[in-house]
Amino acid sequence: MSVSLNWISAGELEALKQVGAKVIRGGIAVFHHEEQVYAVDNRCPHLGFPLHMGSLCDGILTCHWHHARFDICSGGTLDPWADDVPSYEVRVDGGEVWVNSVSRREKGAEKYKLKLKEGLEQNIGIVIAKAVVGLIESGVPEQDIARIGIEFGTTYGTGWNAGLTILTAMAQSVDKLDKNGKILALYQGLVHVTRGSSGRGTRHLLTALPSADVPFERLTEWYRNCIEVRDTQGAEKVLITAIMKGIDTKRLSEMMLVAATDHFYLDGGHVFDFHSKAFEALEWAEVSQKVRILTSLVPMMARPTRSEELHQWQSPVNLVEPIKQAVIELEKNVVQMKLAGGSTNTRLSSDTEEQLLKKLLSDTPEQTIAVLRDLLIAGTAPAQLAQLVALAAAERIVRFHTQNDFGDWIAVLHTFTYAHAVHERLLQSDEPLLQRAIFHGAVSVYLDRFLNVPTAVRPKASGSAAPANHQELLDLLDLRQQVGSAGQWVMDYIHGGGEPGALLNTLGHALLREDAEFHSFQMYEAAVAEYDRWQAVAGSFAEKARETMLLACTRYLAAHAPTARELPHTAKIAWRLHKGERLFEEE
Repeated sequence: MSVSLNWISAGELEALKQVGAKVIRGGIAVFHHEEQVYAVDNRCPHLGFPLHMGSLCDGILTCHWHHARFDICSGGTLDPWADDVPSYEVRVDGGEVWVNSVSRREKGAEKYKLKLKEGLEQNIGIVIAKAVVGLIESGVPEQDIARIGIEFGTTYGTGWNAGLTILTAMAQSVDKLDKNGKILALYQGLVHVTRGSSGRGTRHLLTALPSADVPFERLTEWYRNCIEVRDTQGAEKVLITAIMKGIDTKRLSEMMLVAATDHFYLDGGHVFDFHSKAFEALEWAEVSQKVRILTSLVPMMARPTRSEELHQWQSPVNLVEPIKQAVIELEKNVVQMKLAGGSTNTRLSSDTEEQLLKKLLSDTPEQTIAVLRDLLIAGTAPAQLAQLVALAAAERIVRFHTQNDFGDWIAVLHTFTYAHAVHERLLQSDEPLLQRAIFHGAVSVYLDRFLNVPTAVRPKASGSAAPANHQELLDLLDLRQQVGSAGQWVMDYIHGGGEPGALLNTLGHALLREDAEFHSFQMYEAAVAEYDRWQAVAGSFAEKARETMLLACTRYLAAHAPTARELPHTAKIAWRLHKGERLFEEE
């Protein structure tokens, strides 16, 4: 027989009959069974256990570790969590067994996309991890991978949830990460999506109104009225009608976000933040996903907590009425500015920014509201004010003392991620009513003031060169509550000439090597995005703002590490299997 270079010898057939199974070059297991010879990859595709140590009966090869079962002929698995094992063509010539070292296994991105969908449907982490590794190694863009999770998460379940927010946040952050980080980011996001949606029923959509002739302004009015009385079914029909009418995404976002700011700081900021993330996902999702993504936001509007009804917003200082009055004055000013052809693009000087930051962190909320109102009336860019509110919120995290109750980390985190979402939306919109959210964020910064008593001391640079080994920071986070030490390491790195991109990657790994909870993903994405926004600004104030973002992120991640790290371990196994490593066999 003429044999190509792809074929390798598995020895004499009679010898194989005697032993039943053997492993040949390339990690291929060759079996003699029912008078036939078969060959499969020796690594169980579940977690890599050597299959030649398994048992073969009635054409089914069973791995002895987790009892995954495979058709010995095709390599197909009976257990979806295990994945198919690659099989190889076998020939017998002159009593000698030959195996084609190129497997029959279907390759390519489409196969991995199908496996990812199966993993999401079955809620099987190892299958999701292998699919993500395969897709990344096949060169599929990260956001194309995330798109599959967005489609799944908005099709099943009850609507937009924490998992979809995590996935979107990670898809927005992958450009800061190396290949391993990209895999971990997408894998973690997808796992959280399937945990929130797998096993849930299909979310059936309502139909649009029969006529699309209703003006958009009237649809906006109807939508706000439905949300006001918590009529989510009516709101969904109005929203779908607006989408079918062809209303552009910008105006749709303004319609929905105005309704989300008709009341103060809904659900501790989550409502606005979730809306913002959904619109970010929409920027790279398929056009066909638009209806499902946007309607997935409506259910959360049924029962959100309205902060103006909470005691701390009313007493001992009434913070609700000053905001309402400021909004009324702004609405009057908008009319006047339109008549006069005024602008809202004036930027503050760095000195004024510094003064406003101090005011935002002060104990005089009524004055803060008045200052923000006056600046908006004077034509200051709303997005710049929102950026400063986000900076003040990050400063609260930098000043958060570990003597506080551990759960209070989430309070300062909520304010920061809310303020960041407001900043992002105001960069995209000139809708005057969205400016209300600036006041809501500023008041939340004020309410967090007691979490800075006592105030944690901001670390000072030691003057030494930047630490060369980033593993030092990760080693610190192997220990509990290294908030101060980690902050000091980062401060020395920043001021010692360390490369910011490398630090952002390391902080990403500090997050993604953990079984992180929802808020930690929010923290990283928001800090990175705000850091990037300040990168576009020159001067010492912007430099310190970037420092604040890095310190806030580091301190929060350090406070929430270490964890069991089960999720990243699964991803590591998937990558090692994909690279052909033998997890259990001796080299």
